Amino acid sequence: MVEILPSLLAADFAHLHEEIQRVERTGISMLHLDVMDGRFVPNISFGPPVIRSIRMVTRLKLDVHLMIEEPDRYITDFVDAGADSISVHQEACRHLHRTLRMIQGEGRRAGVVINPATPVRMIEEVLDVADYVLLMSVNPGFGGQQFVARTLAKAMELDRMRRQMSLEFPIQIDGGVTLKNLADVVRAGCDWIVAGSSVFQAEDPALAVQQMQEIARQATAIQI
Repeated sequence: MVEILPSLLAADFAHLHEEIQRVERTGISMLHLDVMDGRFVPNISFGPPVIRSIRMVTRLKLDVHLMIEEPDRYITDFVDAGADSISVHQEACRHLHRTLRMIQGEGRRAGVVINPATPVRMIEEVLDVADYVLLMSVNPGFGGQQFVARTLAKAMELDRMRRQMSLEFPIQIDGGVTLKNLADVVRAGCDWIVAGSSVFQAEDPALAVQQMQEIARQATAIQI
């Protein structure tokens, strides 16, 4: 089943609780939280204190995407803050297998992320370890960017790899997904769709999520 994960980076932080409540009513199960450190990416977002506050106002699962250097140093902090799943970048992890196992050792799902310029083969050796894989379809660090079309081919390649390896990890995609390209994204094999600007910059965020859910349902029956 395809799931829509609203990305709170695009939400109105002055009314964050209300923003969360609006999308909760659509039946989503997860929120996506982008953590940026100003080093791995040229921007800074938020850290454990904000995630801890979000955890206090929602029962939704919190999917924390660490766009940071040296993620191993902060895993426990994000677990303690309330993260249910934590994804780390292949490009930021010197010992990726160990980092994924560290997250799992804390009782959380561990995801591996690759940037648009990173080939899927770079994570082949940890596909049997990771609980999910996140494909960045924009260069990380800023919201509102245009979708990198080549990501569709990467998603199809990754989908083929998981079937060949008899694995069942979800493929997540993040960046530039809109109502116009969502069907292609789903047909390429993506299961978890992160949507920031398309949701929270819409006139009605709840309606935007519902529209995306319907498009995903219709596209699921037709795979490329």
